[in-house]
This record gives sequence, C-alpha cells and structure tokens, in this order.
Amino acid sequence: MTLDDTNANPDSDNTAKDTDPAKDAGSNPPDPVGARTQTEVEAALSELEAASAAPDRQTQISRGALAGYVWSLGGGDTTPVTGSRSSVAPNTEQLEAELDATEQQLHDPVRRDIPREYVQGVWDALAWVCGRTDKKA
Repeated sequence: MTLDDTNANPDSDNTAKDTDPAKDAGSNPPDPVGARTQTEVEAALSELEAASAAPDRQTQISRGALAGYVWSLGGGDTTPVTGSRSSVAPNTEQLEAELDATEQQLHDPVRRDIPREYVQGVWDALAWVCGRTDKKA
C-alpha cells in the first residue's frame, strides 16, 4: 500500500493527529490564586491600579489592597501584614493564614503596628482572592 492509497482510503486509521502544544495551551485554565484564577486577580489588580493612579486618589486602603493582590500573585519579598519572608506565589493555605492574621489585627484594639486602613485594604483583597467575599477591593 502506498502513501496515496492510505490517504485515499476513508477506512484508514492513519490520519494525522493534531498535537500542536500551542493549540492545547489555550484550553488549560490559568493557575489558581486562592479561589480565583490568576487572570481574575491580575484584572482586579489592574483595575485598582488604574483607579488609584493619581497620588490624590491613593489611600491606605487602596495601598493595602494593592499589596494584597501583588503578594497573592507572587510579588514582593514579604507578606503584606505579618511581614514573613515570601519568595514565591503563596498557596491557598498561606493566603488563608495571612488573611486570618489580617483579621486578627483588625479585631485587636491595642495592636497597631500598621495603619488600620492599610490592614483593611489587605483584608479586602485577600478575602476576595480566597473567596470569602464576592466584592473586590
């Protein structure tokens, strides 16, 4: 049987398989960041950056939220509230632990190492990332 015979035979199982990895890449979902996709968190970060681009529109809350989003995506050398060393994108457990620490600091009327509004912004961002709220920071 020649190559031409194989291509002409409709019952032949010698059809070419499409195995182009570039085509398959579009079907895989992005890596998760907490309860969200990386794309969702990147979009939330971009929206907040645009909304607080002018110096007079930056607040401690927006700075905290930006820090929370950036850290959740793997940016920064330390966690936004506890200050723990962090060199890679955090996993869900690490996100939840920082969110819990943030919540504890919000409820502690004595401890104010970091401005309360900044901590609130971090909580707003991480609570959304972790799926505790549907409201973005």
